[in-house]
Amino acid sequence: MQGQPNEIADGLRDHVRGQVLAPGEPGFDDATRPWNAAIEQPVAAVVEAADADDVAALVRFARSAELTVSAQPSGHGASGDVNGVILVRTARLDEVEIRPEERLARVGAGVRWGELLAAAGPYGLTGLAGSSPVVSVVGYTLGGGLSWYSRRYGFASDSVRAFEIVDADGTRARVTADSDADLFWAMQGGGGDFALVTAMEFDLHPSPELYGGRMLWPVERAPEVLEAFREITAEAPDDLTTWFDLLNFPGAEPWVAVHAAYLGTADEGRSLLSRLDGIGDLISDSRASLPAADLGTIAAEPTAPSPGLGRGELLTGLDDDTVKSLLSAPIDPLLRVQLRHLGGALARPSDTPAGSITEAYNLYMLGSLANPDRAAAIRARQLELRNALAPQISGRKLFTYLAPGERAAAAFSTETLARLQDVKRKKDPSGVFKSNYPVLAEPATAANG
Repeated sequence: MQGQPNEIADGLRDHVRGQVLAPGEPGFDDATRPWNAAIEQPVAAVVEAADADDVAALVRFARSAELTVSAQPSGHGASGDVNGVILVRTARLDEVEIRPEERLARVGAGVRWGELLAAAGPYGLTGLAGSSPVVSVVGYTLGGGLSWYSRRYGFASDSVRAFEIVDADGTRARVTADSDADLFWAMQGGGGDFALVTAMEFDLHPSPELYGGRMLWPVERAPEVLEAFREITAEAPDDLTTWFDLLNFPGAEPWVAVHAAYLGTADEGRSLLSRLDGIGDLISDSRASLPAADLGTIAAEPTAPSPGLGRGELLTGLDDDTVKSLLSAPIDPLLRVQLRHLGGALARPSDTPAGSITEAYNLYMLGSLANPDRAAAIRARQLELRNALAPQISGRKLFTYLAPGERAAAAFSTETLARLQDVKRKKDPSGVFKSNYPVLAEPATAANG
Protein backbone atom coordinates (compact mmCIF):
# COMPACT_ATOMS: atom_id res chain seq x y z
CA MET A 1 0.00 0.00 0.00
CA GLN A 2 1.29 3.43 -0.91
CA GLY A 3 0.39 6.43 1.27
CA GLN A 4 -1.66 6.99 4.41
CA PRO A 5 -5.48 6.57 4.52
CA ASN A 6 -6.28 10.29 4.25
CA GLU A 7 -3.84 10.66 1.36
CA ILE A 8 -5.47 7.68 -0.34
CA ALA A 9 -8.92 9.19 0.16
CA ASP A 10 -7.77 12.51 -1.30
CA GLY A 11 -6.34 10.71 -4.32
CA LEU A 12 -9.57 8.78 -4.79
CA ARG A 13 -11.63 11.98 -4.69
CA ASP A 14 -9.56 13.29 -7.58
CA HIS A 15 -10.50 10.26 -9.68
CA VAL A 16 -14.00 9.04 -8.75
CA ARG A 17 -17.42 10.69 -8.57
CA GLY A 18 -18.88 8.49 -5.87
CA GLN A 19 -18.64 9.12 -2.15
CA VAL A 20 -15.22 8.48 -0.57
CA LEU A 21 -14.75 7.98 3.17
CA ALA A 22 -11.51 7.72 5.14
CA PRO A 23 -10.89 6.56 8.74
CA GLY A 24 -12.10 9.09 11.26
CA GLU A 25 -14.59 10.73 8.91
CA PRO A 26 -18.34 10.75 9.71
CA GLY A 27 -19.99 7.61 8.34
CA PHE A 28 -16.77 5.67 7.82
CA ASP A 29 -17.40 3.08 10.55
CA ASP A 30 -20.90 2.35 9.26
CA ALA A 31 -19.62 2.13 5.68
CA THR A 32 -17.02 -0.48 6.62
CA ARG A 33 -19.38 -2.69 8.63
CA PRO A 34 -20.08 -6.07 6.97
CA TRP A 35 -23.21 -8.17 7.39
CA ASN A 36 -21.58 -10.07 10.25
CA ALA A 37 -21.10 -7.24 12.72
CA ALA A 38 -18.55 -9.26 14.69
CA ILE A 39 -16.00 -8.85 11.88
CA GLU A 40 -13.71 -5.83 11.84
CA GLN A 41 -12.70 -4.40 8.45
CA PRO A 42 -9.55 -2.23 8.81
CA VAL A 43 -9.71 -0.75 5.30
CA ALA A 44 -7.88 2.34 4.05
CA ALA A 45 -10.96 3.91 2.46
CA VAL A 46 -14.51 3.15 1.34
CA VAL A 47 -15.86 4.14 -2.07
CA GLU A 48 -19.56 4.12 -2.95
CA ALA A 49 -19.15 3.82 -6.72
CA ALA A 50 -21.43 6.02 -8.80
CA ASP A 51 -21.60 3.66 -11.80
CA ALA A 52 -19.52 1.24 -13.86
CA ASP A 53 -17.35 4.01 -15.29
CA ASP A 54 -16.63 5.17 -11.76
CA VAL A 55 -15.54 1.62 -10.89
CA ALA A 56 -13.16 1.66 -13.85
CA ALA A 57 -11.65 4.99 -12.74
CA LEU A 58 -11.24 3.62 -9.23
CA VAL A 59 -9.42 0.51 -10.44
CA ARG A 60 -7.09 2.55 -12.64
CA PHE A 61 -6.21 4.75 -9.65
CA ALA A 62 -5.67 1.72 -7.40
CA ARG A 63 -3.42 0.06 -9.96
CA SER A 64 -1.28 3.17 -10.45
CA ALA A 65 -0.99 3.68 -6.67
CA GLU A 66 -0.20 0.00 -6.01
CA LEU A 67 -3.35 -0.38 -3.92
CA THR A 68 -5.76 -3.26 -3.60
CA VAL A 69 -9.52 -3.18 -4.16
CA SER A 70 -12.13 -5.40 -2.51
CA ALA A 71 -15.80 -5.28 -3.56
CA GLN A 72 -18.59 -6.02 -1.11
CA PRO A 73 -22.07 -5.40 -2.54
CA SER A 74 -23.90 -6.28 0.68
CA GLY A 75 -21.12 -7.32 3.07
CA HIS A 76 -22.17 -10.97 3.25
CA GLY A 77 -19.33 -13.46 3.45
CA ALA A 78 -16.77 -10.96 4.77
CA SER A 79 -13.64 -12.54 6.24
CA GLY A 80 -12.00 -9.44 7.76
CA ASP A 81 -8.87 -9.98 5.65
CA VAL A 82 -8.95 -6.45 4.19
CA ASN A 83 -6.22 -4.58 6.01
CA GLY A 84 -5.35 -1.46 4.03
CA VAL A 85 -7.56 -2.16 1.01
CA ILE A 86 -10.04 0.13 -0.71
CA LEU A 87 -13.50 -1.25 0.06
CA VAL A 88 -15.95 -0.78 -2.81
CA ARG A 89 -19.70 -0.62 -2.24
CA THR A 90 -21.91 -1.05 -5.30
CA ALA A 91 -25.41 -0.18 -4.04
CA ARG A 92 -25.80 2.51 -6.73
CA LEU A 93 -25.32 -0.07 -9.50
CA ASP A 94 -28.96 -1.03 -9.05
CA GLU A 95 -30.35 -1.60 -12.53
CA VAL A 96 -32.70 -4.58 -13.05
CA GLU A 97 -33.77 -5.68 -16.53
CA ILE A 98 -36.05 -8.67 -17.18
CA ARG A 99 -36.31 -10.08 -20.70
CA PRO A 100 -39.16 -12.56 -20.28
CA GLU A 101 -39.16 -13.75 -23.89
CA GLU A 102 -35.52 -14.82 -23.44
CA ARG A 103 -35.94 -15.94 -19.82
CA LEU A 104 -33.02 -13.67 -19.04
CA ALA A 105 -32.19 -11.09 -16.38
CA ARG A 106 -29.51 -8.42 -16.26
CA VAL A 107 -28.74 -6.92 -12.85
CA GLY A 108 -26.23 -4.42 -11.55
CA ALA A 109 -23.78 -5.41 -8.85
CA GLY A 110 -25.81 -3.68 -6.15
CA VAL A 111 -29.08 -5.56 -6.73
CA ARG A 112 -30.32 -7.89 -3.99
CA TRP A 113 -32.27 -11.07 -4.49
CA GLY A 114 -35.56 -9.74 -3.16
CA GLU A 115 -35.53 -7.02 -5.82
CA LEU A 116 -34.78 -9.46 -8.63
CA LEU A 117 -37.46 -11.93 -7.55
CA ALA A 118 -40.05 -9.15 -7.34
CA ALA A 119 -39.20 -8.06 -10.88
CA ALA A 120 -39.19 -11.56 -12.40
CA GLY A 121 -42.17 -12.97 -10.49
CA PRO A 122 -44.95 -11.35 -12.55
CA TYR A 123 -43.63 -13.24 -15.59
CA GLY A 124 -43.77 -16.61 -13.82
CA LEU A 125 -39.97 -16.64 -13.68
CA THR A 126 -37.39 -16.85 -10.92
CA GLY A 127 -33.67 -16.71 -10.37
CA LEU A 128 -31.79 -19.25 -8.29
CA ALA A 129 -32.04 -17.29 -5.05
CA GLY A 130 -30.88 -18.40 -1.66
CA SER A 131 -32.72 -18.10 1.63
CA SER A 132 -32.27 -14.36 2.21
CA PRO A 133 -33.80 -11.56 0.10
CA VAL A 134 -31.08 -9.08 1.15
CA VAL A 135 -28.04 -10.95 -0.20
CA SER A 136 -26.60 -9.45 -3.39
CA VAL A 137 -27.25 -11.38 -6.59
CA VAL A 138 -23.73 -10.87 -7.97
CA GLY A 139 -21.73 -11.59 -4.81
CA TYR A 140 -23.76 -14.72 -4.08
CA THR A 141 -23.37 -16.01 -7.62
CA LEU A 142 -19.62 -15.43 -7.78
CA GLY A 143 -19.34 -17.86 -4.86
CA GLY A 144 -21.50 -20.45 -6.60
CA GLY A 145 -24.82 -19.66 -4.94
CA LEU A 146 -26.72 -22.45 -3.15
CA SER A 147 -30.40 -21.93 -3.91
CA TRP A 148 -33.69 -23.34 -2.73
CA TYR A 149 -33.86 -24.48 -6.37
CA SER A 150 -30.33 -25.87 -6.73
CA ARG A 151 -31.48 -29.49 -6.50
CA ARG A 152 -33.47 -28.78 -9.66
CA TYR A 153 -31.19 -26.37 -11.56
CA GLY A 154 -27.73 -26.50 -9.96
CA PHE A 155 -25.73 -23.63 -8.53
CA ALA A 156 -26.73 -20.08 -9.43
CA SER A 157 -23.36 -19.73 -11.17
CA ASP A 158 -24.40 -22.43 -13.65
CA SER A 159 -27.07 -20.07 -15.02
CA VAL A 160 -24.78 -17.11 -15.80
CA ARG A 161 -24.54 -16.04 -19.45
CA ALA A 162 -22.28 -13.00 -19.13
CA PHE A 163 -20.36 -10.90 -16.62
CA GLU A 164 -19.81 -7.20 -17.17
CA ILE A 165 -16.50 -6.41 -15.51
CA VAL A 166 -13.72 -3.98 -14.90
CA ASP A 167 -10.42 -5.83 -15.34
CA ALA A 168 -7.13 -5.27 -13.53
CA ASP A 169 -6.13 -2.59 -16.08
CA GLY A 170 -9.28 -0.61 -15.32
CA THR A 171 -10.90 -1.53 -18.64
CA ARG A 172 -14.59 -2.36 -18.92
CA ALA A 173 -15.47 -5.60 -20.72
CA ARG A 174 -18.25 -8.10 -21.23
CA VAL A 175 -17.08 -11.64 -20.52
CA THR A 176 -18.80 -14.79 -21.80
CA ALA A 177 -17.77 -18.39 -22.22
CA ASP A 178 -16.92 -17.56 -25.83
CA SER A 179 -15.07 -14.28 -25.32
CA ASP A 180 -12.79 -15.39 -22.45
CA ALA A 181 -13.36 -18.98 -21.43
CA ASP A 182 -10.84 -19.05 -18.57
CA LEU A 183 -12.02 -15.87 -16.86
CA PHE A 184 -15.69 -16.77 -17.32
CA TRP A 185 -15.01 -20.20 -15.82
CA ALA A 186 -13.17 -18.76 -12.81
CA MET A 187 -16.07 -16.47 -11.94
CA GLN A 188 -18.56 -19.36 -11.98
CA GLY A 189 -17.98 -20.08 -8.31
CA GLY A 190 -14.36 -19.04 -7.77
CA GLY A 191 -15.21 -15.78 -6.02
CA GLY A 192 -14.41 -12.15 -6.75
CA ASP A 193 -10.64 -12.48 -7.06
CA PHE A 194 -10.28 -12.01 -10.82
CA ALA A 195 -12.18 -8.86 -11.82
CA LEU A 196 -14.69 -6.44 -10.38
CA VAL A 197 -18.15 -7.33 -11.66
CA THR A 198 -20.42 -4.37 -12.35
CA ALA A 199 -23.39 -6.29 -13.84
CA MET A 200 -24.41 -9.83 -14.73
CA GLU A 201 -26.73 -11.59 -17.17
CA PHE A 202 -28.21 -14.95 -16.24
CA ASP A 203 -30.95 -17.38 -17.12
CA LEU A 204 -34.29 -17.23 -15.35
CA HIS A 205 -36.29 -20.37 -14.71
CA PRO A 206 -40.03 -21.09 -14.77
CA SER A 207 -41.79 -20.80 -11.44
CA PRO A 208 -45.50 -21.05 -12.16
CA GLU A 209 -46.22 -22.43 -8.68
CA LEU A 210 -44.32 -22.44 -5.39
CA TYR A 211 -45.27 -24.13 -2.13
CA GLY A 212 -43.24 -23.68 1.02
CA GLY A 213 -42.91 -22.64 4.61
CA ARG A 214 -41.84 -23.76 8.06
CA MET A 215 -43.17 -26.32 10.54
CA LEU A 216 -42.15 -25.85 14.17
CA TRP A 217 -42.25 -28.18 17.21
CA PRO A 218 -40.82 -28.28 20.74
CA VAL A 219 -37.27 -29.64 20.67
CA GLU A 220 -38.45 -32.80 22.44
CA ARG A 221 -39.94 -33.85 19.11
CA ALA A 222 -36.53 -33.63 17.38
CA PRO A 223 -35.97 -37.43 17.09
CA GLU A 224 -39.28 -37.91 15.25
CA VAL A 225 -38.76 -34.85 13.08
CA LEU A 226 -35.23 -35.85 12.10
CA GLU A 227 -36.36 -39.37 11.23
CA ALA A 228 -39.11 -37.96 9.03
CA PHE A 229 -36.57 -35.61 7.43
CA ARG A 230 -34.32 -38.59 6.64
CA GLU A 231 -37.19 -40.46 5.02
CA ILE A 232 -38.34 -37.44 2.99
CA THR A 233 -34.86 -36.61 1.71
CA ALA A 234 -34.16 -40.22 0.80
CA GLU A 235 -36.88 -40.08 -1.88
CA ALA A 236 -37.37 -36.37 -2.55
CA PRO A 237 -37.76 -35.27 -6.18
CA ASP A 238 -35.38 -32.59 -7.38
CA ASP A 239 -38.13 -29.95 -7.17
CA LEU A 240 -38.28 -30.32 -3.36
CA THR A 241 -35.70 -28.89 -0.96
CA THR A 242 -35.95 -29.30 2.80
CA TRP A 243 -33.94 -28.17 5.81
CA PHE A 244 -33.84 -29.57 9.34
CA ASP A 245 -33.14 -27.03 12.10
CA LEU A 246 -32.45 -27.23 15.81
CA LEU A 247 -33.16 -23.72 17.10
CA ASN A 248 -32.19 -22.04 20.35
CA PHE A 249 -33.15 -18.37 20.22
CA PRO A 250 -32.68 -16.11 23.26
CA GLY A 251 -35.79 -15.83 25.41
CA ALA A 252 -37.50 -18.85 23.83
CA GLU A 253 -37.68 -22.56 24.49
CA PRO A 254 -35.55 -24.71 22.14
CA TRP A 255 -37.38 -25.74 18.97
CA VAL A 256 -37.01 -28.08 16.05
CA ALA A 257 -38.11 -27.00 12.58
CA VAL A 258 -38.38 -28.17 9.00
CA HIS A 259 -38.28 -25.60 6.20
CA ALA A 260 -39.39 -26.60 2.73
CA ALA A 261 -39.66 -25.19 -0.78
CA TYR A 262 -41.35 -27.08 -3.59
CA LEU A 263 -41.58 -26.02 -7.23
CA GLY A 264 -45.08 -27.32 -7.75
CA THR A 265 -48.63 -27.32 -6.46
CA ALA A 266 -49.67 -27.18 -2.83
CA ASP A 267 -51.34 -30.60 -3.07
CA GLU A 268 -48.16 -32.17 -4.41
CA GLY A 269 -46.03 -30.42 -1.82
CA ARG A 270 -48.23 -31.48 1.08
CA SER A 271 -48.16 -35.06 -0.16
CA LEU A 272 -44.37 -35.12 -0.37
CA LEU A 273 -44.15 -33.78 3.20
CA SER A 274 -46.98 -35.87 4.64
CA ARG A 275 -44.55 -37.87 6.82
CA LEU A 276 -44.37 -34.77 9.05
CA ASP A 277 -48.11 -34.51 9.57
CA GLY A 278 -48.35 -37.17 12.24
CA ILE A 279 -45.84 -35.57 14.60
CA GLY A 280 -47.61 -34.11 17.61
CA ASP A 281 -47.25 -30.83 19.50
CA LEU A 282 -46.99 -28.77 16.32
CA ILE A 283 -46.47 -25.14 17.32
CA SER A 284 -46.88 -23.50 13.92
CA ASP A 285 -47.09 -24.32 10.22
CA SER A 286 -46.60 -21.53 7.68
CA ARG A 287 -46.64 -23.74 4.57
CA ALA A 288 -48.72 -22.29 1.76
CA SER A 289 -48.77 -21.50 -1.93
CA LEU A 290 -46.49 -18.52 -2.45
CA PRO A 291 -45.67 -16.08 -5.22
CA ALA A 292 -42.09 -16.52 -6.45
CA ALA A 293 -41.21 -13.09 -5.04
CA ASP A 294 -41.93 -14.36 -1.49
CA LEU A 295 -39.28 -17.09 -1.58
CA GLY A 296 -37.29 -15.18 1.06
CA THR A 297 -40.15 -15.45 3.56
CA ILE A 298 -39.80 -19.23 3.92
CA ALA A 299 -36.80 -19.08 6.23
CA ALA A 300 -37.71 -15.62 7.60
CA GLU A 301 -34.04 -14.88 8.19
CA PRO A 302 -33.00 -11.57 9.79
CA THR A 303 -32.70 -8.67 7.35
CA ALA A 304 -30.46 -6.55 9.58
CA PRO A 305 -26.77 -7.20 10.37
CA SER A 306 -25.84 -8.94 13.61
CA PRO A 307 -22.69 -10.44 15.15
CA GLY A 308 -22.27 -14.18 14.76
CA LEU A 309 -19.88 -17.10 14.51
CA GLY A 310 -20.70 -19.77 11.95
CA ARG A 311 -19.16 -22.98 10.71
CA GLY A 312 -20.15 -25.10 7.72
CA GLU A 313 -19.37 -28.72 6.85
CA LEU A 314 -20.49 -31.11 4.13
CA LEU A 315 -21.92 -34.45 5.27
CA THR A 316 -21.82 -37.54 3.07
CA GLY A 317 -24.84 -39.06 4.79
CA LEU A 318 -27.15 -39.14 7.78
CA ASP A 319 -26.76 -42.56 9.38
CA ASP A 320 -27.91 -43.64 12.84
CA ASP A 321 -24.66 -42.59 14.54
CA THR A 322 -24.87 -39.15 12.94
CA VAL A 323 -28.45 -38.74 14.11
CA LYS A 324 -27.47 -39.75 17.63
CA SER A 325 -24.59 -37.27 17.69
CA LEU A 326 -26.81 -34.43 16.47
CA LEU A 327 -29.43 -35.07 19.11
CA SER A 328 -27.37 -36.17 22.11
CA ALA A 329 -26.16 -32.78 23.39
CA PRO A 330 -27.85 -29.43 24.06
CA ILE A 331 -27.89 -26.87 21.25
CA ASP A 332 -26.67 -24.16 23.63
CA PRO A 333 -24.55 -22.05 23.21
CA LEU A 334 -25.44 -22.22 19.50
CA LEU A 335 -28.46 -20.48 17.98
CA ARG A 336 -29.00 -23.13 15.36
CA VAL A 337 -27.75 -26.43 13.99
CA GLN A 338 -29.01 -26.84 10.45
CA LEU A 339 -28.99 -29.55 7.80
CA ARG A 340 -29.75 -28.57 4.20
CA HIS A 341 -30.57 -31.35 1.79
CA LEU A 342 -28.36 -31.26 -1.31
CA GLY A 343 -28.16 -33.78 -4.16
CA GLY A 344 -30.13 -33.61 -7.39
CA ALA A 345 -28.54 -31.31 -9.98
CA LEU A 346 -25.82 -30.35 -7.51
CA ALA A 347 -24.37 -33.86 -7.74
CA ARG A 348 -24.19 -33.98 -11.52
CA PRO A 349 -20.81 -33.58 -13.28
CA SER A 350 -19.80 -29.93 -13.60
CA ASP A 351 -16.69 -28.27 -15.01
CA THR A 352 -17.01 -25.10 -12.94
CA PRO A 353 -15.22 -24.07 -9.73
CA ALA A 354 -18.47 -24.65 -7.83
CA GLY A 355 -18.22 -28.15 -9.21
CA SER A 356 -20.17 -31.26 -8.38
CA ILE A 357 -21.32 -31.67 -4.78
CA THR A 358 -21.79 -35.37 -4.13
CA GLU A 359 -22.32 -34.90 -0.39
CA ALA A 360 -25.93 -35.31 0.68
CA TYR A 361 -26.24 -32.53 3.26
CA ASN A 362 -24.73 -29.22 4.29
CA LEU A 363 -24.31 -28.75 8.03
CA TYR A 364 -24.30 -25.21 9.42
CA MET A 365 -23.68 -24.33 13.06
CA LEU A 366 -24.29 -20.72 14.15
CA GLY A 367 -23.76 -18.93 17.42
CA SER A 368 -24.54 -15.33 18.36
CA LEU A 369 -21.73 -13.00 19.42
CA ALA A 370 -24.07 -10.40 20.89
CA ASN A 371 -22.04 -11.33 23.98
CA PRO A 372 -18.45 -11.64 22.66
CA ASP A 373 -17.44 -13.55 25.81
CA ARG A 374 -19.33 -16.55 24.42
CA ALA A 375 -17.01 -16.96 21.43
CA ALA A 376 -14.83 -19.64 23.02
CA ALA A 377 -17.85 -21.70 24.11
CA ILE A 378 -19.42 -21.41 20.64
CA ARG A 379 -16.22 -22.57 18.94
CA ALA A 380 -15.89 -25.44 21.39
CA ARG A 381 -19.44 -26.63 20.73
CA GLN A 382 -18.95 -26.38 16.96
CA LEU A 383 -15.74 -28.39 17.20
CA GLU A 384 -17.41 -30.94 19.47
CA LEU A 385 -20.17 -31.49 16.92
CA ARG A 386 -17.70 -31.55 14.05
CA ASN A 387 -15.63 -34.24 15.77
CA ALA A 388 -18.70 -36.28 16.67
CA LEU A 389 -19.80 -36.24 13.02
CA ALA A 390 -16.31 -36.81 11.62
CA PRO A 391 -17.09 -40.16 9.94
CA GLN A 392 -19.67 -38.41 7.71
CA ILE A 393 -17.75 -35.14 7.10
CA SER A 394 -16.08 -35.06 3.69
CA GLY A 395 -13.53 -32.34 4.43
CA ARG A 396 -14.74 -30.06 1.66
CA LYS A 397 -16.78 -26.90 2.33
CA LEU A 398 -19.08 -24.81 0.17
CA PHE A 399 -17.33 -21.57 -0.83
CA THR A 400 -20.12 -19.35 0.48
CA TYR A 401 -19.97 -21.15 3.85
CA LEU A 402 -16.32 -20.38 4.50
CA ALA A 403 -15.77 -18.54 7.78
CA PRO A 404 -13.08 -16.09 8.94
CA GLY A 405 -9.82 -17.97 9.43
CA GLU A 406 -10.65 -20.55 6.74
CA ARG A 407 -9.17 -20.56 3.24
CA ALA A 408 -10.37 -20.99 -0.30
CA ALA A 409 -8.54 -24.32 -0.54
CA ALA A 410 -11.24 -25.88 1.65
CA ALA A 411 -13.82 -25.32 -1.10
CA PHE A 412 -11.93 -26.63 -4.15
CA SER A 413 -10.16 -29.72 -5.38
CA THR A 414 -6.41 -29.47 -5.86
CA GLU A 415 -6.83 -29.27 -9.64
CA THR A 416 -9.53 -26.61 -9.46
CA LEU A 417 -7.55 -24.46 -7.03
CA ALA A 418 -4.45 -24.67 -9.23
CA ARG A 419 -6.47 -23.61 -12.27
CA LEU A 420 -8.02 -20.70 -10.34
CA GLN A 421 -4.57 -19.61 -9.22
CA ASP A 422 -3.34 -19.71 -12.81
CA VAL A 423 -6.24 -17.49 -13.95
CA LYS A 424 -5.51 -15.08 -11.09
CA ARG A 425 -1.85 -14.77 -12.06
CA LYS A 426 -2.71 -14.17 -15.71
CA LYS A 427 -5.64 -11.78 -15.25
CA ASP A 428 -4.46 -9.86 -12.18
CA PRO A 429 -0.67 -10.25 -11.90
CA SER A 430 -0.31 -7.13 -9.75
CA GLY A 431 -2.95 -8.21 -7.25
CA VAL A 432 -5.32 -5.29 -7.77
CA PHE A 433 -8.32 -7.36 -6.60
CA LYS A 434 -8.81 -9.21 -3.34
CA SER A 435 -11.84 -11.33 -2.61
CA ASN A 436 -13.06 -12.40 0.81
CA TYR A 437 -11.16 -15.67 0.39
CA PRO A 438 -8.30 -15.17 -2.09
CA VAL A 439 -7.22 -18.14 -4.17
CA LEU A 440 -3.51 -17.25 -3.87
CA ALA A 441 -3.55 -17.22 -0.08
CA GLU A 442 -2.36 -20.83 0.01
CA PRO A 443 -0.47 -23.39 -2.07
CA ALA A 444 -2.39 -25.58 -4.50
CA THR A 445 -3.29 -28.22 -1.93
CA ALA A 446 -6.98 -28.42 -1.31
CA ALA A 447 -10.06 -30.30 -0.17
CA ASN A 448 -11.09 -33.69 -1.39
CA GLY A 449 -13.47 -34.04 -4.30
